[in-house]
Amino acid sequence: MSTDQIAETTDDPGEPSPLATAAGAVARAARRLPVTAIVLTTLLVTGVVFETLWRAAHSAPWFEGVAYGVPALEGGRWWTVFAGPWFGMTPLQHVSLLVLVAAGIGVGEWRLGSARTALVAIGGQLIGVLGAFGVLVPGDAVGWEWATELSVVLDVGCSTAVIAVLAATTATLVSPWRLRARAALYGYVIVSFLFLGRLADLTHLIAFAVFLAVGERFFSLTERGLRPRTRRETRLVVSAGMWFLAAVHIVVYFVPAEGPLGPTEADDVSLAGMLLSVLIAAVTAELLRRGYRAAWLVALVYALLTAVVTLVVTVLVVTADFESLGAVTAGTGLLWMGEAVLLVAGRNAFGVRIRRRVTGSPVHSDDVVDRVRALIRRHGGSTMSWMITWQPMNYFFGPGGKPGGDAGGETSGDASGELGEDAGDAGADGSADGVVGYRLHFGTVIALADPVAAPADRSRLLTEFVEFAESQAAVPCLFSVSAETAETMRSHGWRTLQIAEDTIMDLPDLAFAGKKWQKIRSAMNKAEKSGTSFVSGLLREQPAGMLGQVRQISEQWVGDRELPEMGFTLGTVEEALDDDVRIALAVDSEGVVQAALSWLPVYRGGPTGGVRGWTLDVMRKRNGPGANNMVEFLIARSALEFKDEGADFVSLSGAPLARSGDDDEVAVLDRGLDLLGQALEPYYGFRSLHHFKSKFNPRIEPVYLCFRDEADLPRIGVAIGRAYLPGATTRQLAALARSGTSETVDA
Repeated sequence: MSTDQIAETTDDPGEPSPLATAAGAVARAARRLPVTAIVLTTLLVTGVVFETLWRAAHSAPWFEGVAYGVPALEGGRWWTVFAGPWFGMTPLQHVSLLVLVAAGIGVGEWRLGSARTALVAIGGQLIGVLGAFGVLVPGDAVGWEWATELSVVLDVGCSTAVIAVLAATTATLVSPWRLRARAALYGYVIVSFLFLGRLADLTHLIAFAVFLAVGERFFSLTERGLRPRTRRETRLVVSAGMWFLAAVHIVVYFVPAEGPLGPTEADDVSLAGMLLSVLIAAVTAELLRRGYRAAWLVALVYALLTAVVTLVVTVLVVTADFESLGAVTAGTGLLWMGEAVLLVAGRNAFGVRIRRRVTGSPVHSDDVVDRVRALIRRHGGSTMSWMITWQPMNYFFGPGGKPGGDAGGETSGDASGELGEDAGDAGADGSADGVVGYRLHFGTVIALADPVAAPADRSRLLTEFVEFAESQAAVPCLFSVSAETAETMRSHGWRTLQIAEDTIMDLPDLAFAGKKWQKIRSAMNKAEKSGTSFVSGLLREQPAGMLGQVRQISEQWVGDRELPEMGFTLGTVEEALDDDVRIALAVDSEGVVQAALSWLPVYRGGPTGGVRGWTLDVMRKRNGPGANNMVEFLIARSALEFKDEGADFVSLSGAPLARSGDDDEVAVLDRGLDLLGQALEPYYGFRSLHHFKSKFNPRIEPVYLCFRDEADLPRIGVAIGRAYLPGATTRQLAALARSGTSETVDA
């Protein structure tokens, strides 16, 4: 018999049946998640043996022997703490426990591991039940009606263990998901406690609070802390809190209940009143999302007033025979207290003013940033000039259209939104034909980048800016200016310090040939072989999914650092959404964004106009091996594209507070700034970033700080530190002093 005949007579097992496939998947999941598998199996067994999958447990004769609560512990039935979790009160609740365990404990075990998940689940259930005992017994003793009612309640179920596992697991997530997961858990736990107030809601709250802290202390991987990491995330969380409060008003109006602070219905609140409260909360939420300072102030004042009333009501409810007026004054008040905490903690994320103040200039407040952009396009600027359009930023306009014109004026405030192409021409009517963008911190006026004006007007503009700063009793300085501006200020008797080095790649003769470009060519070849695509254009025109990935990469990058998001000369994704800003994305063959860059325009000015170069701003890459060398790939491809478009150069930007080499004068005079740079290095890698850019063989242009007097340097150093870290807490700033090691940038 031939081998072909043998092959034809052999039985072909074919594809496995769907049942076999499902059984194999369950077996693999059980091996990977043994704790989850054991809990699910036990719940299924108890559901069948004790018939709780189709009959209510509370009506069974054995119920009191397994249910936990104050009566069980006072009766000496300590074993109920361990027996009760394996049952559901009703068939629906028993089934819901199966789903909760599969999802909650399963996710926890996947992130935490089996041993830690088991410890957290057992500890969470015990702490939740025993903690509730510790709240209800004293509450009953002082006559707290809610505590008295719950002190006779028996319950079963393991949902408290699930809440504990989920709370601890959030510590292993990266930004922005760790904050969002915690916010969702907090919303469920606190609302169910305040507006339902069942025994399970109390045990959930206790377990959540305890294991949120436990997870943060023992399970955090790369991030620590409960604060939002970026200004955008802060605004979203605070805005979501307002929407949450609006939803609570609707729920407690239509679905009243009895909570720990009394009945949640408010008889004196009409439907129209409730809808008005919801509308106000919704409008405020939207203004907070946009970062308006006025909305922040209104929300904070209302939240604090409500919190004070809540405190008084809570004390009266617990200590006296006082009937709460409902959720509007009690439960909702506590939610407002939490919102107030978020508002205060995130105060630096809200700097946009609805109305801006303009003094001494005919530029209308609504057209301030339009005017600044028009001046940059008309007169050109340095590689950092576009950064003065970022908010919050203040502006000094001058000197006017003629030598005898108005001295200009100071514009204070923030701006946001879409901006026009031009705001009008300068003329003899005194309208500004030059601008200096500045920040004010600790009595120090920090002018950023070179003045934007016609060459003949720049010296005069700087003189009038200094006079303006001195009229405000402030210390003036110029930060991150070019050698030309530094020389101008030296001629006026000022001192200058080199604080950074701008790294410039000239484009007309750029060709990645020769040994010195080997690393760059390797990065480009690697990207092409792996099927990585180069995507350029405007970020706001990219698909929503791609924009979401860019935000995620950026927020994870910020989350890896203990300090909050920096600002001033360091842009974010929000600044990259500008219509004048170009982006470059490395997108792999599966559509995953591995790295992202943003490029700021450097305008030529003069009669020819147009863009003469581009400055690198945002530079982010995804964690993982797939993103290795993607930044080099993006910089190289962007440079070639800009070359083809006729640009003269790209600036890889000067890493703030970083430079190469030393000189004796700098070592003596800017010791404070140097210490700040050293302290920030472990968190942001400025010096290692500076070293990374050297592989592009750039030419170096010095970047300077200009100041009048050496005695001003300590104050200037503190002000610059605050400009970069406006949201840093005292603890975080103290951590800077303890930092001493640096890390390399693996781009």
